[in-house]
Amino acid sequence: MDKKQKIDELVRQLNEASEAYYGGQEEQLSNYDWDALFDKLTVLENETGYIREDSPTHTTSYSSKELSDSGDGEKEAHEYPALSLAKTKKVEDLQKWAEDRDIWLSWKLDGLTLVVTYDGGKLTKILTRGNGIIGTNITYMQGAIKGIPLTVADQGHLVVRGEAAISYTDFEMINDTLDDADDKYANPRNLASGTLALDKANLDKVRERNVTFNAFTLVHADQDIVSWGKRMDYLDQLGFITVERQRTCAAELPADVEQWTVKVDNGEMDIPVDGLVITYDDTAYAATGSVTGHHATRAGFAYKWEDVSAQSMLDHIEWSCAASNITPVAVFEPVQLEGTTVSRASLCNISELDRLGIGANGKTVLEVIKANKIIPKCISVVQAEGTVEIPEQCPVCHEKTEIRIGKNSGVKTLRCTNPECPAKHLKRFSRFVSKTGMDIDGLSIETLKAFVNQGFIHEFADIYQLKNYEGTIVEMDGFGKKSCDKLLSAIEKSRSANPVNFIFALCIPMIGIDAGKKIIAAIGTDGFTARVEAGEAFDDIDGIGCEKSAAIIDWFADPRNRSIYENLLREIKLDHVEPKTQTGGKCEGKTFVITGDVHHFANRDAFKLYVESEGGKVTGSVSQKTNYLVNNDLESASSKNRKAKELGIPILSEEDFLTMFQ
Repeated sequence: MDKKQKIDELVRQLNEASEAYYGGQEEQLSNYDWDALFDKLTVLENETGYIREDSPTHTTSYSSKELSDSGDGEKEAHEYPALSLAKTKKVEDLQKWAEDRDIWLSWKLDGLTLVVTYDGGKLTKILTRGNGIIGTNITYMQGAIKGIPLTVADQGHLVVRGEAAISYTDFEMINDTLDDADDKYANPRNLASGTLALDKANLDKVRERNVTFNAFTLVHADQDIVSWGKRMDYLDQLGFITVERQRTCAAELPADVEQWTVKVDNGEMDIPVDGLVITYDDTAYAATGSVTGHHATRAGFAYKWEDVSAQSMLDHIEWSCAASNITPVAVFEPVQLEGTTVSRASLCNISELDRLGIGANGKTVLEVIKANKIIPKCISVVQAEGTVEIPEQCPVCHEKTEIRIGKNSGVKTLRCTNPECPAKHLKRFSRFVSKTGMDIDGLSIETLKAFVNQGFIHEFADIYQLKNYEGTIVEMDGFGKKSCDKLLSAIEKSRSANPVNFIFALCIPMIGIDAGKKIIAAIGTDGFTARVEAGEAFDDIDGIGCEKSAAIIDWFADPRNRSIYENLLREIKLDHVEPKTQTGGKCEGKTFVITGDVHHFANRDAFKLYVESEGGKVTGSVSQKTNYLVNNDLESASSKNRKAKELGIPILSEEDFLTMFQ
């Protein structure tokens, strides 16, 4: 294969990996592998002068899926092209670029770039980055993405660019609710991508996933603000969540980069980052730069950490059973990596074992890094002999195992065939005891795993009987009397439970903390327990809908789940919470459905807020409990109009509504 052919192959590999990564699909290459291939491609292009039009060195990374069928959004050209930044792994390159000018250091967040536009103080547009020239209009997600104000004090034309990201905490919590490995997301960036591709019918899912917009630059304002730092301060004043930043200069960069790197090394970052960015404070000077490919030469310069690797001999493969999967974990001779001792790294699945070429224990030398300076990862096998033995029995319940191949991903995973294997409930137990759940401090997933393996815990209610094993717990490795007393105290404290947290803790599919809040706000504690007892639906509650209501009904209809619920209620007491109601308002006691464009209110969210402030309720679907459908197109052939006519529900224009209820 000559150099041009190698370039063709590298471009294909990198673009396919980017397609998967930015399209919310199975991750094909780790950041480390992608960067290594990208660097190799750059060298070959410089040697040959042969640069393809679709080379990732000269284009903006994006998914073609985003430009074809992303959600319900239409394609639209950016007012200001969203160009990418040149990247380096050397601080000296940053210093050279900075010259003797004032610069700002900030995080390079690992999410999806969005561009939001305001006119006359109102949000008018949300565009995805797309290919930097054309993005997807997802303005319908206003109110669902956190950190994007619907109104701002600036009455002119305002354009803001930022990164929509999902925190590690939310990412892990969401993945914990997915039992099927094929459904799990590879990383927060992957989850954010899939979330922003959802359609209008799934806005509740967008809200529940806590996608948050972090503004990283003010692209345009009618008033003249030349300083990048002052522009960011202005965004703070307008109510945006802005990226963390520090003013610096070339001479201070080595120390500052080191200081910021330590924050990542110490695990202080809950929001995903994959590097740093430096920016000129003088935005007028920055605008004088040229454009090379899709890179603006003076718009900013990105720094990515050089991955530090170490080699170590594989001691053994530990098979860890949790949820549906039995995951291989490489246990190797301890090595020092970026200030910490590392001796374990997840190998994810059998496909990864095959890809790396893992051999027998004591005969396999691994190369290990800390991906994004956080997660230990095996990136290659230096030498190997023999083969890995795949266990035929589950390490927890000792029932038969089987290898499954994902129907979409083709990934091979090892599964336990016993549906009642206690280890399959580890993630659910972890969610149950989490701060968002029952808030039982001291029960990490490793501790839960130990208790499950000891036979102490089979279902949620068993946690409240751990006091019976106090002596045995104290005898366990790393679990002294003080830790035991603290844990038992936390368990007792959790016996008085907020119903919202309780609903979340039950691990009902599709029902997160946001859904719990809506249920309790609408019908209170007594209303929730009464509907559960009667098997009644919840689809009349705004933001729940038919699908989530069915998920709740189906969960409680399962005899095992019903037993789990009833046993739990024998151990805890739910706080009494009354439904939130507005009294004396003009819409009191009325249920509305609002559809189509609105003219008098800023948007449908603003309309909904007015109705609720006047004691009314707004739901998403027309039913017999609906009093009025509001639609400015009275003769629309939409399904909501047809349903309203079938049920004899009045259809009002916005003018009609204001006449009756303002």
